[in-house]
Amino acid sequence: MPETYPQISAARAARASYRQGTVMPTAGVAPGMTQANMIALPPDYAWDFLLYAQRNPKACPVLDVIESGRTETPLAAGADISRDIPLYRVWRNGRLAEEITDASALWQQHPDLVTFLIGCSFTFETPLAEAGIDIRHISAGCNVPMYLTRRECRPAGKLRGRLVVSMRPIPADRVADAVAISGRYPSVHGAPVHIGDPAGLGITDLRHPDFGDAVEIRPGEIPVFWACGVTPQAAVMASQVPFAVSHAPGHMFITDIADSTFHI
Repeated sequence: MPETYPQISAARAARASYRQGTVMPTAGVAPGMTQANMIALPPDYAWDFLLYAQRNPKACPVLDVIESGRTETPLAAGADISRDIPLYRVWRNGRLAEEITDASALWQQHPDLVTFLIGCSFTFETPLAEAGIDIRHISAGCNVPMYLTRRECRPAGKLRGRLVVSMRPIPADRVADAVAISGRYPSVHGAPVHIGDPAGLGITDLRHPDFGDAVEIRPGEIPVFWACGVTPQAAVMASQVPFAVSHAPGHMFITDIADSTFHI
């Protein structure tokens, strides 16, 4: 605990700031602490999503399932999942209805929501950076680029959709290192799903991500793609889920759990 206490303090300070209305991408915040994607669904979609996650574990590695109507998680003592994420998305009939900074009223209006926390690749960015690999969206001060691919996820019940990936440009001579490092974190997406030509994923232009911000790819760098926890939002859209709440892409729930917990 002593060596992680400063990081836990940073995670708690970040959540407190978001609760007060600070809005910013969370990449690079509280380095060394696990970050999580969030999706909250009505109970009649919860079982289908749990099965969807089980069938698509690379994209949807479940870290916690919060019981119907609750907003607390053992991953972060004292946290409130409805207030401690910097930006939320509200979905109605598969369409993005609005983005808000405080979702607590939605849990009051929909007291039976079941919430899933999904592993996030921001978690292994700290060990990548410690290995000397530049995390471009962090050094550029922007959000990570994310793309909707043509790869279909395995459907479950009422849910279907395509895989979403995040992209980080990696120097060609460091790609093997990036694969090895991230591969030791299977609970937060693990090793890349694709390396190189984006056309292999059905991505036509890296300069126009579906979510997040485009980043520079420098000479000698290769685009490397990891499964992304925005995949559940793609399922919400494709399946026209009547109501859901999620984090906004790149704006994660920061836990009190050290990233080393998920290292194998």
